Amino acid sequence: MPKSKVETCGVTAVDRRRVARVSGGLPGERHIGDLAETFKVLSDPTRLRIVLALSMEELCVCDLAAVLGLSVSAVSHQLRLLKGHKLVAFRRQGKQVFYRLDDDHVINLINEAASHVQE
Repeated sequence: MPKSKVETCGVTAVDRRRVARVSGGLPGERHIGDLAETFKVLSDPTRLRIVLALSMEELCVCDLAAVLGLSVSAVSHQLRLLKGHKLVAFRRQGKQVFYRLDDDHVINLINEAASHVQE
């Protein structure tokens, strides 16, 4: 990534009204922490590939393992993390467990990030 110079002000001046508006609009620390954790979970390439695969179709662990070229155990571990962060959900059908994205917000987030990266 090319280095770029960060532009800064030539003077120190605080606009208290702007600061108050922005400070009052920021989410609380707990919400910020949860949001940061979501991005941290999605920053792993394997988990991101799982999310992208599940954005196309509901899949069982064995299918995901075949798609990703990983062991069932490795995929199960990643799914556990994604489920813990409410990014994926599952349903049982007999002895099989099928995973899907928990909601459309997950893929919307990924699509927005992909769009940003492509610009």
